[in-house]
Amino acid sequence: MNEMIRNTQEEIHMSLDYTSNSVRPRLDELVPSRYALQIGNIDVLVVSDGVLMLPGAMLAHNADPATRAAWLKDNFLPPDALDWALNVVVVRSGGRTILVDAGMGVEFPVPKAGQLVHRLEAAGIDLASVTDVVLTHMHMDHVGGLLVDGVKERLRPDLRIHVAAAEVKFWESPDFSRVSMPPGFPDALRKTAKRFLNEYGSKFHTFETEYEVAPGVVVCRTGGHTPGHSVVRLASGGDRLTFAGDLVFAVGFEHPDWYNGFEHDPEEAARVRTSLLRELAANRELLVATHMPFPSVGHVAVAGNAFRWVPAIWEY
Repeated sequence: MNEMIRNTQEEIHMSLDYTSNSVRPRLDELVPSRYALQIGNIDVLVVSDGVLMLPGAMLAHNADPATRAAWLKDNFLPPDALDWALNVVVVRSGGRTILVDAGMGVEFPVPKAGQLVHRLEAAGIDLASVTDVVLTHMHMDHVGGLLVDGVKERLRPDLRIHVAAAEVKFWESPDFSRVSMPPGFPDALRKTAKRFLNEYGSKFHTFETEYEVAPGVVVCRTGGHTPGHSVVRLASGGDRLTFAGDLVFAVGFEHPDWYNGFEHDPEEAARVRTSLLRELAANRELLVATHMPFPSVGHVAVAGNAFRWVPAIWEY
């Protein structure tokens, strides 16, 4: 019987190992890494860069440890360290192909992140087709993918990188006095941001408050998480979606006042997060965020004095 089971499993595995012309997924793509949806006339593709393991305490370093531990347990999460999703978005509108954030890359090696480049390729997206990059902010898990060896040479010479002017100014002399990060992270963040500024600064298109990158695609500075942190708001044909970057984490619905360890201005981040969640609950638009579980597409609902996350039903 055991031999029969092994033979059957081998046959299944062989049937799933496909050539590029087949419709069947390869073994390494059995877990979906991209999810497509339509916002009016705007094409949206959420792409997973993988996951990043971080201490559970970073979800809420201002919370009572027992209360935080209870929240983790209630959500079937491990008490000490957990995988945080890393999502980026590709947007097509008005003839432009826009990459929103660029994932971790290899600047700070982690075993299950830094997947963006080959996952874009698997989705049929040539790096040379990207006309614009929008950065929600310049933490290394949002810019590192563009620092992978060989990537810059494959990008268009006229590539435009949109980032808030306040973000660029911040990283010229960053302040880490109010964060709560594991050892090594501040130095790695400084190093990556400095390298990114040196490599890509000539391609920056900065803005003060907001900028329309393409029809219906507007990047808006919020501050809080970093001084120039921004969200991307899509609107077309009556449909709306906000990519919230690092303003929203899984714990932030029930506890929007809990401080994330990567927030450079925790009080402002909590204020902006609450305001955004209240707006999204009122207008019922879709939300996607960097560190919400893939594909991170859903709605926000009011729940008493806080909120709850309502995942969208997958469309196949």
